[in-house]
Amino acid sequence: MSTDSIEKPKQISSGRITFILGSLMAFGPLSIDMYLPGLPDIARDFNSDAGTIQYTLSFFLIGMAAGQTFYGPIADRLGRKLPLLFGCALYIIASLGCALSTSAVNLIALRFIQAIGCCAGMVITNSVVRDLFDARDSARMYSMLYLVTGLAPITAPFIGGYLVLYSNWRMIFWVLAIFGCACLLMVIFYLPETLPADRRTSGGLGKVIVSYGRILTTRGFVGYALCGGFIAGIMFAYISGSPFVFIELYGIAPHHYGWLFGMNAFGLVCGSQLNRLLLRRYNNIAIMRTVLWVIAASGLALVLLALTGTGGLIGLIIPLFLCISSIALVGANAVALALSPYKKGAGTASAMMGTIQLAMGAGSGTLIGVLHTGTAMPMAGIIGLCALAALITFYTMTEQRIRQPSSAS
Repeated sequence: MSTDSIEKPKQISSGRITFILGSLMAFGPLSIDMYLPGLPDIARDFNSDAGTIQYTLSFFLIGMAAGQTFYGPIADRLGRKLPLLFGCALYIIASLGCALSTSAVNLIALRFIQAIGCCAGMVITNSVVRDLFDARDSARMYSMLYLVTGLAPITAPFIGGYLVLYSNWRMIFWVLAIFGCACLLMVIFYLPETLPADRRTSGGLGKVIVSYGRILTTRGFVGYALCGGFIAGIMFAYISGSPFVFIELYGIAPHHYGWLFGMNAFGLVCGSQLNRLLLRRYNNIAIMRTVLWVIAASGLALVLLALTGTGGLIGLIIPLFLCISSIALVGANAVALALSPYKKGAGTASAMMGTIQLAMGAGSGTLIGVLHTGTAMPMAGIIGLCALAALITFYTMTEQRIRQPSSAS
């Protein structure tokens, strides 16, 4: 199919689009969560210390941040399909390289390249949704995508653990390469080009910089992007802090921790589907306004319970579940509202939003380690602060109405 052949939304099977875009968005969670059970074996195989092997994750996140800014402008200039094909191909090659790597340094470099490939699916997926749907319908689609991608953090650690148990850590990257091949074939044969030629941007690096500058000075975009960033901060603080809190502080066995993690991931999926139902009656802003108060209240409760120790482990699990389950409703609507004005330049705007979210999420995860006190307070405190900051940002930096699409670039 020609990349200039545009299918209208009504001609595209929603189930097909959801499955393809969900698979592309799953690149990131699968690439992070699936290989974690193999980290000790990787360290032993390369005769390296754990700190060195941790750089395979750090450089992956750096690659994701770099890729965010790379793909958006290119997707706005060349269309969605060609950059997706390039990203999938790069991901496959890097995954094969990871499986065949002979040193820790080699693996670290290849993980960086793998992340740049994986970013294509994560960034351009948002742009494809924006091409096809308005703000309310796009929020419904994002909720469906959260359902599909929500399965990744639930299943990936179990898959990785069994691959290490019955084979070795290299098999994880072979499986990721196969997954990349499947996504490449789906993009080639089943995903149409969604950006018409008359909506594509032109110009070089200078225009890209100007476009980013214009986006960053758009009050509504920055407000919703920061809301999404603080929500990402909550999620990364939970991911980074919960293993210590549950396993070391409260003595939960690692395999039982997997069930707790899965419970909250299931809550995230349920929140996504609740958002779809609510969008039938309420607009994006009304949903965000209400849910941000719920998140702020649960974040405050988490801080107070962690500070006083009231309720022990159960006292932490309940507000955590409520908070994590609720963030799906904010995340989908924040993305939809931030990108809604951009008929032109949706890829650039999507890339900028992704960079903001990733940077703020990574920052909160880093603070967990810096503020480590041997208690649950670092995790609870950062979650509470991010929840409060998201609420304040919503009321002070966003427009309290649905904006109409423009040709902003």
